[in-house]
Amino acid sequence: MGSVNDLKAETQFSVFLPNRPGELRQVMQRLAQKRVNIIAVSMMDGTDHRVLRLVAENTPDTRSILHELDAPSSETTVLTATLPNRPGALAEVVERLDEEHIQVLYAYCTTGVRNGRSLGVFKVSNLSKAMQVLAERRPRRHTLATAIRQNGRGRRR
Repeated sequence: MGSVNDLKAETQFSVFLPNRPGELRQVMQRLAQKRVNIIAVSMMDGTDHRVLRLVAENTPDTRSILHELDAPSSETTVLTATLPNRPGALAEVVERLDEEHIQVLYAYCTTGVRNGRSLGVFKVSNLSKAMQVLAERRPRRHTLATAIRQNGRGRRR
């Protein structure tokens, strides 16, 4: 699978927001005011609070803004990978990691334009090994779709 590229270790912020109107808006507006570009974002709800996970282009500014807002947060290193925006791309990444006994603890992806690229964010059990595994080039697999096309051209299997 040579379609995964731009592998990076990035800082992800997990921000714990009270379940009150305006909390998310406050964080997003402050990041926008400081011109911090968000690369990927995910939000999970809970009874007492929500967890906002985000990866931004400017880690020091993001950290500073969260501190200024007195927003409880934590930082962790995640793997980001640029993927083709097509069926099966995420499945291939997970399969490769699983084959090497690397657990995906959680993941979220951005969506790209049709036939474009998307960004996968992965919290994995072994970051350096995951980056090594995904950086390895593999020959294209002989898929069912390829077999069907070949048979349709009169080739025998």
